[in-house]
Amino acid sequence: MERIGYNSGSGALDAVFGALADPTRRRILSRLASGEASVAELSAPFDMSQPAISKHLKVLERAGLVERAIDRTRRPARLKAEPMADAVQWLEEFRRFWAGSFDQLDGLLEELKQSGVRGNDDG
Repeated sequence: MERIGYNSGSGALDAVFGALADPTRRRILSRLASGEASVAELSAPFDMSQPAISKHLKVLERAGLVERAIDRTRRPARLKAEPMADAVQWLEEFRRFWAGSFDQLDGLLEELKQSGVRGNDDG
């Protein structure tokens, strides 16, 4: 029997989940989904400094979720969503497991219902 999630063996997957674990980084990715942005633009909705946003961007870059270009004096960041596909695939294994478990439970409950098994009615 194959154990779910044991054959990934990927440091890249760990980096993606590590990057996604932080709510600020998830909000940055959500913002970048609508288009590229500079550090100044990304820091505007947050109560944190531009250097702090830059640190978050470096984590996202190491995970492969963001790439940064040099456009004259600014370095706009843009979303690279491809690495999330591995994370989605890994999570999908668990979704299939839980769906199968619920199907089995539904089958068992239906069998019990058909056989007339009931709980203890002694009050």
